[in-house]
Amino acid sequence: QVQLVESGGGLVQAGGSLRLSCTASGTIFNLNAMGWYRQAPGKQREWVATVTRGGVTNYADSVKGRFTISSDNGKRSVYLQMDTLKPEDTAVYYCYVKQGLVTTRDYWGQGTQVTVSS
Repeated sequence: QVQLVESGGGLVQAGGSLRLSCTASGTIFNLNAMGWYRQAPGKQREWVATVTRGGVTNYADSVKGRFTISSDNGKRSVYLQMDTLKPEDTAVYYCYVKQGLVTTRDYWGQGTQVTVSS
């Protein structure tokens, strides 16, 4: 059974930085991609960033230029370096792993709270 454990959330002032980490345990067949979503209070979960197995990265427009996603496939870990944080970045951040190349399956972490004060 695949489990994802996140860490690194917390409280930071606007303009500050945080680094989120997520490590997957268990057997993952055909790792496809890893990434992050977030969900603010009263809002739907939104995609933040993805890194493919080949190292290609993509970002939501709202975080482009401020957040950097990276991964260590050998460690089954994904990271999110968040710089120049804004109050609107406040949310629970969830990491995910996409398994499979044709038929895919997503696994999710339990979430870590990021709070940015103004």
